[in-house]
Amino acid sequence: MPKGQPVAVPEDGLTTRQRRNRPLLMVHTGEMKGKSTAAFGMALRAWNQGWNLGVFQFVKSAKWKVGEESAFKALGRLHETTGEGGPVDWHKMGEGWSWSRKAGTEEDHAADAVEGWREIQRRLAAETHDLYVLDEFTYPMKWGWVDVDEVVDTLVNRPGHQYVVITGRDAHPKLLEAADLATQMTKLKHPMDAGQKGQKGIEW
Repeated sequence: MPKGQPVAVPEDGLTTRQRRNRPLLMVHTGEMKGKSTAAFGMALRAWNQGWNLGVFQFVKSAKWKVGEESAFKALGRLHETTGEGGPVDWHKMGEGWSWSRKAGTEEDHAADAVEGWREIQRRLAAETHDLYVLDEFTYPMKWGWVDVDEVVDTLVNRPGHQYVVITGRDAHPKLLEAADLATQMTKLKHPMDAGQKGQKGIEW
């Protein structure tokens, strides 16, 4: 897209404005770091536009101190007190509607994942958020905990003007086919290859 201009204009009957403002289904996948980071960068832009944000983390533990969570919760408080930006609703394992950090069988974890997905379905039906960040959501699909066809059907047919970005490795081909934007993070080099562990301010 040279200079931000599309290389082709489809004959879909939409005006330029309608096509430009069509809400997107986006997927960030691949083996390299940066998938969630890119999604939260989008969320930061959306917050600045006053959008209502819903973040749902499917793998990260409640005990992990994720820098983006602290920052976005602070932005949510700023919105509540000053009206700046948009509201922020953040859920992860061990916190929120269903997740719990406890020992359990794979069936227990699968049931939790399904309930998390059901909550997202309810919110999509109610048009609760403008942007949904479904962080690490490719894994429940990969592990068979949630049905891929159901996920794709729900997201493709979501009502209203709702954007969705999904992160995680090994995105299912059906999800990639349904996406309007799909990015593959390919590793060229990583500090871990030289024995270096994650760093404060970079990984968390």
